Amino acid sequence: MRISVPAGIAIGLASLFSVYHLVLATVSLPRVADAGPVVACMVLYAAATGVALFLPGRVLPVWAACFALATALVIPVIEAPVIDLARDHEHTTWWVAAVGTLMVVLVVRGRRAFAWVGVGFLTLFSVGWAGLPALQSLGVAGSVAWVVIASGFAIAMERAVRVTRDFVLAEQETADWQAAQDAHVFERQFRLSQTTRMALPMLERIMATGGDLSDDERAECLHLEQAIRDEIRGRSLLSDDVRDEVMRLRRRGATVQLHDDGGLDDLEIDDLRRVHARLADALRQAREADNVIVRTVPEGADAAVTVVGLRLDTAASESAALGAGHDDGDGDEDDSVVVWLEIPRHASV
Repeated sequence: MRISVPAGIAIGLASLFSVYHLVLATVSLPRVADAGPVVACMVLYAAATGVALFLPGRVLPVWAACFALATALVIPVIEAPVIDLARDHEHTTWWVAAVGTLMVVLVVRGRRAFAWVGVGFLTLFSVGWAGLPALQSLGVAGSVAWVVIASGFAIAMERAVRVTRDFVLAEQETADWQAAQDAHVFERQFRLSQTTRMALPMLERIMATGGDLSDDERAECLHLEQAIRDEIRGRSLLSDDVRDEVMRLRRRGATVQLHDDGGLDDLEIDDLRRVHARLADALRQAREADNVIVRTVPEGADAAVTVVGLRLDTAASESAALGAGHDDGDGDEDDSVVVWLEIPRHASV
């Protein structure tokens, strides 16, 4: 973020001051011994000012700053010999204020060191040429004062920019922190409401019976506990249809494992709904399975979810899962696979 005066206003004011100095230079032509050096200085000053004012960018390039500084060093050397200090020099010393204005432009364009060299040379040259009273009579003190004021203003603006940037960053960090906290609160509330919806009827039943539950009710408690674990370990795999099919399988006596490894995080909402619908269909096809394993596939693969349903004891199920679809001579193993399915990540696959 940058705080600044509108560029058009600043350039317009600086241009008016610069044109005013050129008007004074024009008025002074009849009062100098030789008008040629004055005209040359006017052209040089107009060129340096135009470059310093209208060159794009916030900070003036080094070559442009060097050109403006060289102009500030050359003009006094060229102008001073053609001026008669004994006569009225009200307009013939236009270059003192002109150099000051050009140095102020350098300060505003981010080249304070060049500006201070230029105004320092102007001060030393004027004192050496016209004596110490020249600081007041020729307006050198005014040029120095304007550079001092411009430098102070530039430093204050830079400090304000830094402070504002710090505040913006702090505000952004606060907003990010608040968003994270809100997400955590929402997640907790959602899981709490989901858990309450599933477990509340059974909890009320436990309270009503004083914990004296039948065997079927105790088995249902275990199913509910597994469903609550699913909300933690397999959150992205769950939809209402999937929850219903998983509960039907468990009530029938099957073991259902849901493993969410984050492979569905990159899916669009339409693809996620398609995966959930296909998964619910696969679970319906696995009604005869004793062990159903559902796992997400890491990002980058064509498949999003794999579903394996087996009709064997635990040890044989794991062996069949590793060799499903391959006949090694034992024909019973192929019969143990009830469902073997890969749900594609995108509908076009």
